Amino acid sequence: MFQGLQLDPTVLPDSVHALRREVREFVEAELQASEASDDYLRNSDFNTGTSVEFTKKLAAKGWVGMTWPKAYGGGDRSFLERYVVTEEILAAGAPVSAHWIADRQSGPLFLKFGSEAQKQFYLPKIIKAECFFSIGMSEPDSGSDLASIKTNAKKVDGGWLLNGSKIWTSGAHMNHYMITLVRTEPQSDNRHAGLSQFIVDLSDTNVTISSIQNLSGDRGFNQVFFDDVFIPDEAVVGEPGNGWQQVMSELGYERSGPERFLSAFRVLVEFIRLVESNPSEAQLTLIGKLTAHLVTLRRMSISVAAMLESGKLPTVESALVKDLGNSYERLVPELIRQAAPMQKTERFVDTLNQCILHAPAFTLRGGTREILRGVIARGLGLR
Repeated sequence: MFQGLQLDPTVLPDSVHALRREVREFVEAELQASEASDDYLRNSDFNTGTSVEFTKKLAAKGWVGMTWPKAYGGGDRSFLERYVVTEEILAAGAPVSAHWIADRQSGPLFLKFGSEAQKQFYLPKIIKAECFFSIGMSEPDSGSDLASIKTNAKKVDGGWLLNGSKIWTSGAHMNHYMITLVRTEPQSDNRHAGLSQFIVDLSDTNVTISSIQNLSGDRGFNQVFFDDVFIPDEAVVGEPGNGWQQVMSELGYERSGPERFLSAFRVLVEFIRLVESNPSEAQLTLIGKLTAHLVTLRRMSISVAAMLESGKLPTVESALVKDLGNSYERLVPELIRQAAPMQKTERFVDTLNQCILHAPAFTLRGGTREILRGVIARGLGLR
């Protein structure tokens, strides 16, 4: 496990460091310019902020689909270069959710399993920030137990009729498409068999999208209902019945990135700013502890990026990064809340309060901790 650590992935090539400086300067300039416009910074922490304008600027810089082949408009760059761009954008609290899912997992899924026609049609649009994707995995009665899903599709002439619903579909109210996992064969003793992935056009009149308000008041989550939605055969991703293998591959991209431990990063930054002029010994100890955890998680996450770069499928390693990262993200606001001085800045209070309200979702998105620990245990031969 984490074989990439033997290569010390924290020692990155000079080209990556130059890229980091370029991204940092770009994001800082964009965020500073936006403070007066009341656009980018609103709700921009915790990977929830949305700005199509900002996404288009990233796309123009070549930072969307940057690892994808040039034949489809991508940058043909390394996973480590993409990691640096991702890390800098998240650390700054920039609004990324418009393109996030399409760039992180929908595009790679197409590259690995999609037809040539799907690659030619969707990938250039994603790269140009002309279309955005949602994920259709979880269901109201299934949660992270994807093998128990009930949303189904029956074969008809030229395609399939899709019925059922999905929940926790981030951004479905504003995105163009959803790649959804459905049951295309009756459930059998093999719970992972008979599943397929479809591309659903979210503008279809037989698709109903209902928003869900979370604790922070945001309505980024949705429940999506399908009522005899026709899915043409060319909108099937990969082979019918191969959905389980494909969705596990997709989750590997979702679970291992720096967003799994940087969601609470802005709270740590604002805490350091708050106490930097006169920190107590306890506050210094806490900063050291949280920073040490952060550096360890970052190194593990970079190792997964190195494994992806070499063509491996780090399912267990990704699950481990997410589980440990989620624990860290929940720990940060709680420990900092207890250690904060009586006199606080408005920025610190707002960032801390928003993080506390978003924190319950950290351990749900991308798979609950119970599911992740099952993946880890099986991978280690413990179950």
